[in-house]
Amino acid sequence: MATRHNGRRTLLLLAAVCTLPVIASYVAYYFWQPADQVNYGELIPLTPMPAPVAAKVPEIDGHWTLVYASESVCDRRCEQALYYMRQVRTAQGEHMDRVERLWLRVRGAPVADSLLARHEGLIVADVDAAALAQMPVVDRVMLLDPLGNLMMKFPADPDPKRMIRDLARLLKYSRTG
Repeated sequence: MATRHNGRRTLLLLAAVCTLPVIASYVAYYFWQPADQVNYGELIPLTPMPAPVAAKVPEIDGHWTLVYASESVCDRRCEQALYYMRQVRTAQGEHMDRVERLWLRVRGAPVADSLLARHEGLIVADVDAAALAQMPVVDRVMLLDPLGNLMMKFPADPDPKRMIRDLARLLKYSRTG
């Protein structure tokens, strides 16, 4: 009789050991969901680059492009964004040729020659205020995909290490650009 109780106890323990992981997986899936966002930059609805801007910079066609649009004179925040764009591009290593940098500025805004000298390879486009107003955001770094769509914006005071990870992930899985 004692062996019969031990047999039932063993069977129940075996059933519990087999079903508990299944129950735990359902609980974890439905009630304990991890963050579904791994990217640092905020995805925005695909917005084509405004036509007047795209016509001025044909060299960005087919490239991932870090874009900074500024409405006024390049201040400390603008200089920092241009520096981060340069560093993020350089950090891509062998894939840095797939990435361009574009600075959109209002036509006629003065710019220091020393600033342009520090950012060799930076594409500068002078646009009118109306074209700049068509941009989703200004005074922030954005990412333009190889098809000509603005698809991501980064915070006003970005973390370059996290920007590097976002761009590296995109370049790794993208066949275009």
